[in-house]
Amino acid sequence: MTKSQEFIDISERRSAHNYHPLPIVIHEAHGAWVTDVEGERYLDFLSGYSSLNFGHGNPKIIEAAQKQLKNLTLTSRAFYHDQFALFCAGLGDLTGKDMILPMNTGAEAVETALKVARKWGYEVKGVQPEQANIIVMEDNFHGRTTTIISFSTDPDARDNFGPYTPGFKIVKYGSAEAIREAIDANTVAVLLEPIQGEAGVLVPPDGYLTQVRELCSENNVLMIADEIQSGLGRTGKTFACDHENVVPDIYVLGKALGGGVVPVSAIAANEDVLGVIKPGQHGSTFGGNPLACAVGNAVLELLGTGEYQARATQLGEIMHARLNELIGHGVVTVRGRGLWAGVDIDPSLATGREVSKALMARGVLAKDTHGSTIRLAPPIVISEEDLLAALDKLADAIESFR
Repeated sequence: MTKSQEFIDISERRSAHNYHPLPIVIHEAHGAWVTDVEGERYLDFLSGYSSLNFGHGNPKIIEAAQKQLKNLTLTSRAFYHDQFALFCAGLGDLTGKDMILPMNTGAEAVETALKVARKWGYEVKGVQPEQANIIVMEDNFHGRTTTIISFSTDPDARDNFGPYTPGFKIVKYGSAEAIREAIDANTVAVLLEPIQGEAGVLVPPDGYLTQVRELCSENNVLMIADEIQSGLGRTGKTFACDHENVVPDIYVLGKALGGGVVPVSAIAANEDVLGVIKPGQHGSTFGGNPLACAVGNAVLELLGTGEYQARATQLGEIMHARLNELIGHGVVTVRGRGLWAGVDIDPSLATGREVSKALMARGVLAKDTHGSTIRLAPPIVISEEDLLAALDKLADAIESFR
């Protein structure tokens, strides 16, 4: 039995089966490469679902974390600390928003946005108590807390976890008209992903985000953009909303904000929205902790150069051009933006998981979703040479099923 198989067997026996990992046990990683416990190297084409936009062990981020580890890791929000002010000011400048509310995980940031939207609805818009509703999208993915799965349309995420939290209206993604029809006097927010990641990297029609912004403004409704996966450089812009020059009322951020080192999330909004939160009404022991803020500050410095956004654009064009060549050769559709793609495998040929395993056997790690789709999101630091080599291996993996 290999060392990998020993670890896998223990994991399968002793942990809950809430994930279905590929059979690899990773030991270390640098840049776009990971190494398993046997010493085999693989290109990472998932990036922790965009948590590792800046690569594994990014030197600037690791340096910031190590420095902070020696000084101060936690105070709780019972006290101020020096990294907090820098983080809130820096993220506020990046988003163009007055105020920041830091949390830890992406799901916590979504929950925070929902609470703020409801409170704003009651205290600012004047919605009657307990009547607020929030419009959400089919095929959304915003996390797996009990409130969030209450408006999921994914049976795996939702079934047998009720009773469900009320107050949400589910409409078709990509249809501004569906949102228009769903808005009423009690609507306080529209929550959407500018690009739906878990659903298979679904890009909405051109102009959709602009129309949503206009509808929200016309009806005094908050636009909430979940940029947890799509934001912070992944699509070639700082935020996916930037592709239509749209500014939401609330940005929801996470994943890459922690640089692949610690969980860091936040929402960003102006004072007329986020100012409704008062002491004692929301928080987290670890939210905005010194280590998280120090790491977040390093991430903000990296984004401030514009280098990663430009690189995601350049490499994304190369990746999509190569992927489009595979259409009709085992691939049905390719979607995405920047260095992010959803690839639909011909279901008569193989499942997404089968192709992912064949790709792993060739030294590249990706992950399937919804049966026949695989998602590709390599670290933005990947070299062009490694990117093209991995795409050639994808073509070879697909061809092996033909």
